[in-house]
Amino acid sequence: MNTELLEALNILEKEKDISKETLLDAIENSLMNACKNHFGKTDNIKLIMNKETCEYQLYAEKTVVEEVEDKLEQISLEDAKEIDSKFELGDIVHIPIESKSFGRIATQNAKNLILQKIREEERKVVYDQYFEKEKDIVTGIVQRYVGKNVSINLGKADAMLTENEQVKGEVFKPTERIKLYVVEVKNTTKGPKILVSRTHPELVKRLFESEVTEVKDGTVEIKSIAREAGSRTKIAVWSNDPDVDPVGACVGMNGARVNAIVNELRGEKIDIINWSDNPAILIENALSPAKVISVMADPDEKTASVIVPDYQLSLAIGKEGQNARLAARLTGYKIDIKNETQAIETGELPENYMELSEGVYEEEYDDDAEEFDVENTADAEYDEDDAEITFDEVEDTEE
Repeated sequence: MNTELLEALNILEKEKDISKETLLDAIENSLMNACKNHFGKTDNIKLIMNKETCEYQLYAEKTVVEEVEDKLEQISLEDAKEIDSKFELGDIVHIPIESKSFGRIATQNAKNLILQKIREEERKVVYDQYFEKEKDIVTGIVQRYVGKNVSINLGKADAMLTENEQVKGEVFKPTERIKLYVVEVKNTTKGPKILVSRTHPELVKRLFESEVTEVKDGTVEIKSIAREAGSRTKIAVWSNDPDVDPVGACVGMNGARVNAIVNELRGEKIDIINWSDNPAILIENALSPAKVISVMADPDEKTASVIVPDYQLSLAIGKEGQNARLAARLTGYKIDIKNETQAIETGELPENYMELSEGVYEEEYDDDAEEFDVENTADAEYDEDDAEITFDEVEDTEE
């Protein structure tokens, strides 16, 4: 048994995750290549290798002739008789070849062939490992900034977090651990090229899958996601089990589950709403936390007209239109938002609507006004002369 070779192969198999059979195949190819470099051809060269013990026999098949014309393929009867007296003309003699007899160049070429095969297998193993994680999240360690890009160590491979895939305002420190979404894994001659992102909407979905058991096992489904990375995310959830509250499952006890995700996203706000197959209810939920008076949705045109109380308009719009914009992305509808006054002017509400609804919102308005003044004064500026405010769906969240 070739114990040294066997031990070396076992170590390589364990450390680099390269199968012993692959390495033995590389050794066989290198030996045959060395023979070709040494003798010029390998037509009559044979190699027998025991893959259990790593013992191998390398020999040349030579035909017994009276007069030798080709020393590589023929042997004289006299020389054959010295090996074994039973040999006659026309017999085939197996002449052992010592690998030690190979020249320096042939040996070096064989060594390079084995090393090249090991490097190729290493790259293949790493590629296969991270290809399985494509469209999933991984944890990486920040190494350094390369210009405006960030070099991330993922374990057996490095990834580059480009400026376009970074959340605006996020700053990383060396050795810091962060979670990333694997957008794509490409196989290149220099090893796998891993494209990662911190801005992709699917990052939020995968974080919920890892944090919320009900999402992971399929009891709760995330139907749609709209995200403005670093600022706010809206997700619509649905439960396949009537006994499970999808929003409650995602929020967790005292907000523990959603807070863990918010912390990972560096304070990004997350709105979790109930999904509904009824577009009007879905749009009403999507505009949360704003309260809605009515929603008229056209599923064919993918448009919706929404009326909100006067004091809720700025909240429905959100800072720089963010709340309405995310609601449009989440639902896939073009949303027109009007307040009560505008709706009365356009005839969508009766002229005496204010008198009919007097007192209905009074207590609610008084309770909420202070909170909205404090939290949402800077969210949006509203001009009473504006006829209507329209928000289009900017992009499909599935893309």
